[in-house]
Amino acid sequence: MRAGTVTLALMVSVLPIGFAGCNACYNSPSSNPQQLREQTAQATATLKDDAKAVGQGIREGLTRPSPDKPLNLNSASKGALMSLPGVDDAAADRIIAGRPYASEHQLLDRHIVSRDEYNKIADSVTVGK
Repeated sequence: MRAGTVTLALMVSVLPIGFAGCNACYNSPSSNPQQLREQTAQATATLKDDAKAVGQGIREGLTRPSPDKPLNLNSASKGALMSLPGVDDAAADRIIAGRPYASEHQLLDRHIVSRDEYNKIADSVTVGK
């Protein structure tokens, strides 16, 4: 026999065993329809959460500050704000709560951030137009 024929013959003989194994797992007594629905719902919820996290990461990546493109304080997501040096969860929440801003200096004028925090991010933020 040629190699291709041997491979095909081997696949044809092993394939039914693989299907029988899958069928045994699917129809096992511990896998009743309600359990399958619950497992499917849980897997779907996990997948949905993962997809949201990926989408948020992409959005944050697109709005992440760079020397060429400062971060807009009026529209940046919390995650993007937290990517700024020295901006933690609480500071990001304060920045978001204080919107809209007419100038970057309003972060200081409104006591949203300290002078030290502002000095760390001053070159990386804008209020946009």
